[in-house]
Amino acid sequence: MKLSNSFFYTLRENAKDEDSISSNLLVRAGMIKKSSNGVYMIMPMGKKVLAKIEDIVREEMDSHHAQELLMPALIPEDVYVASGRRESFGDNMFSLKDRYQKKYVLGPTHEELFAAAAMMDGKSYKDFPYNLYQIQTKYRDETRPRYGLIRVREFIMKDAYTFDIDEAGLDVAYDNMYDAYCKIFDRLGLNYKIVRADTGLMGGLLSEEYQAISSIGEDTVVGCEGCDFSSNLEITEVVDTTQPEEGEELELETILTPNAGTIEEVSEFLNQDPYTFLKTLIYMADDKPVAFLIPGDRDLNETKASKLLKATNLEMASADVVEKVTHAKVGFAGPVGLEIPVYADRQVLKKKNFTVGANKTDHHHIHVNLKDFDIAEVADLCQVRPGDICPKCGKPLTFDHGIEVGNLFKLGTKYSKAMGLNYLDANNQLQPVWMGSYGIGLERCMAAVADQYNDEHGLKWPENIAPFKAALVIVSMKDEKQKEAALELYEYAKEKGYDVLLDDRTERPGVKFKDMELIGIPHRITFGKGVSEGKAEYVLRSTSEKQEVALEDLKSLLDQIYTK
Repeated sequence: MKLSNSFFYTLRENAKDEDSISSNLLVRAGMIKKSSNGVYMIMPMGKKVLAKIEDIVREEMDSHHAQELLMPALIPEDVYVASGRRESFGDNMFSLKDRYQKKYVLGPTHEELFAAAAMMDGKSYKDFPYNLYQIQTKYRDETRPRYGLIRVREFIMKDAYTFDIDEAGLDVAYDNMYDAYCKIFDRLGLNYKIVRADTGLMGGLLSEEYQAISSIGEDTVVGCEGCDFSSNLEITEVVDTTQPEEGEELELETILTPNAGTIEEVSEFLNQDPYTFLKTLIYMADDKPVAFLIPGDRDLNETKASKLLKATNLEMASADVVEKVTHAKVGFAGPVGLEIPVYADRQVLKKKNFTVGANKTDHHHIHVNLKDFDIAEVADLCQVRPGDICPKCGKPLTFDHGIEVGNLFKLGTKYSKAMGLNYLDANNQLQPVWMGSYGIGLERCMAAVADQYNDEHGLKWPENIAPFKAALVIVSMKDEKQKEAALELYEYAKEKGYDVLLDDRTERPGVKFKDMELIGIPHRITFGKGVSEGKAEYVLRSTSEKQEVALEDLKSLLDQIYTK
């Protein structure tokens, strides 16, 4: 491609309203442009990167026996009502009505439609297994779009679904997709970890995520210093290493704690360690108030709490609700005498003579013990933190930030039962189909690679997905020898089918060099003053290494770049 007659632009200054290095560089390099909050245009240079990512994904899916199709984005709302997920998505799902007032939504995921498609062929056990996938735009009304392409309202996703007659078949299909995903992310050059994850709205038996390690990652990837343990923060077990507290149980006392409603304020007022306190947190679980009791120096893990209660929606109760159920201002909730269910973290069982809110404004109970209140259920409810140990080997845990670029779900029979996807087994009996779901965010991959591959000069794309592997730069368009040498190599590249970028603009040399660095071309061949001496300059973007190459050796160099 010749830049002189192409749509191409770069920005010298940082992009406005971009809150990450990767999104700033992608905008500056002319690869993406914000259309509205959470919606981006993919510009020509960025489209080339995205297309190469898509090609890699498609190649690996096809080689792992998946068949591509395309689902509609505009879907009758009834489809999600039937599966029970319409309410779960809530305001995150874009909804609209047609001229006949029929309700539609813009698809956030397509499990239901794939199940419907599978009904067309899945009549007998002999029809299975098979694997279907698509590469298509999804829509989610994110509350806070951010980090450029990381969290957006419109995004391109590869989603695949496998269909089997039993759990053993699903296991084989899952392992097949696991292998495909590893090959995809390896080819993209990503530094990633595979972590156990929460099944969330998708539901099912198992979920694993591919997390690209990143300073801007919204997820926390928990690892281990001593073994290969890897998990998402949301589901990581807190190994209870606390010892049962000894001593005589004292009698409960109620004391005045004026203007002290937080753990810090009360601990300072009573001159006690926060460890001796228990926090009582009031939540709404599917519109019903509940309380969670955890150590005062810990945080509640809302994912674990939701799982325990099997709640579709779990959120902190409003001040009005807290005051209604505790009969006190916010900050003085406690388990003693509370008339709503109390769910306790398992570490609570080892405590004695602890301090809690008294459900009375400006008052706390001290010397509280388990006999003083009722517990509905005990579970691991706390968030894991630095200093905790690995549930697998007992060594210290590690913490990294990650961008979720792919996920795998063993859905089991959840959607097939909801949608009536059955098959006739060998005994002519109806059985539900076993499904798996597998997603990759293509633009997220693009942003994650940009986040991992850059320097102070710009992007440094891996060769597999760079918009162009090589750029030919003419220093002076007024120099006929430079032009002739560059055009000869450019024509050779075209004959060989090499997608080469030719910078034949009338810009200053410094502008050209900075642009090539900014957009991250891996290899640059510069035709400057050395052409008169039969030489060109070769620069490797990843290391900034430079060397002179004889003009007669350039074709061989180009062959090496494009055929390795």
